[in-house]
Amino acid sequence: MNSHDLAFPDGFLWGASTAAHQVEGNNVGSDFWQAENDGTWGLPDRSGDACDSYHRWAEDLDIVQSLGLNAYRFSIEWARVVPTPGHPSLAVLHHYRRIIEGCGQRGLTPVVTLHHFTSPAWLRDEGGWTSAGAIARFTEYVRAVLPILDGVPWVCTINEPNMLAWTTARRAHGIGGSAPSFVPPDPEVTLALARAHAEARELLASVPGVRSGWTVANQNVQDHGAGATARPRCRI
Repeated sequence: MNSHDLAFPDGFLWGASTAAHQVEGNNVGSDFWQAENDGTWGLPDRSGDACDSYHRWAEDLDIVQSLGLNAYRFSIEWARVVPTPGHPSLAVLHHYRRIIEGCGQRGLTPVVTLHHFTSPAWLRDEGGWTSAGAIARFTEYVRAVLPILDGVPWVCTINEPNMLAWTTARRAHGIGGSAPSFVPPDPEVTLALARAHAEARELLASVPGVRSGWTVANQNVQDHGAGATARPRCRI
C-alpha cells in the first residue's frame, strides 16, 4: 500500500485547534492572566494581545478553510462568559454563537471546548477547583452555554484534566515554569474535575446531537538507562 491508497472514513475530521487564552488576547478576567501579571505560577510570558482572535476570528476561520481542513476546535472562555459569579454575559455568549455559525458558513465542523486550562480569576480567589462551590460554579457556566450549542456535534468538557491536576500539584510544591518533575497530580483537584465533567455531561445530554467527553494527555515516560530508582512513582 502506498500513500495514494490511504482512505479515511466518511466524517473523519481534519482540523485546527486553539485555546481561548492562547489566541484571543486580553483575557483579563482569567486566573492565568492574573498569574501572568502578579508573578505567581512561574509563568515566563504574558499573553497580552495574543493573536487578537477575539476580534479576528472570522479571518482565522477563513485560514482554516483555505488550508482544506473541515473542522475547527476552539474553546469558550469561562472567565468571559461569567465575569461575575451568577451573572453570565449575553453579549459574550452571542459572540461565541457567531463563531459557531461562522464555522457552518465555511463548511467547518465546530468542536467546542468548555474548559481549556483557564478559569475565572474569581474562582481562584474562592479557592480554585477545591473550593466548596467550584462544581456548582462550573455547572452554572455550562448551563449558560447550552443555548448556543445548537448544531455543535462535539463538545469537550475539560481539556486534559490530568495536566491541570498535575500543574496544580507542581505549584503546591513550588515548581514553576517547565522545570521537569514527577510530582503526582493533586488528588483533590482530580476528584473535583471528574465531578465537574460528570455534571457537565449530564447537562450536555439535553442538547440534541451533542456528543461530549474530555481529552486526556498521555505521557510516555522512559528512564533511558537511569534505572528503577529514577523512575516516577506515579502515572499521570
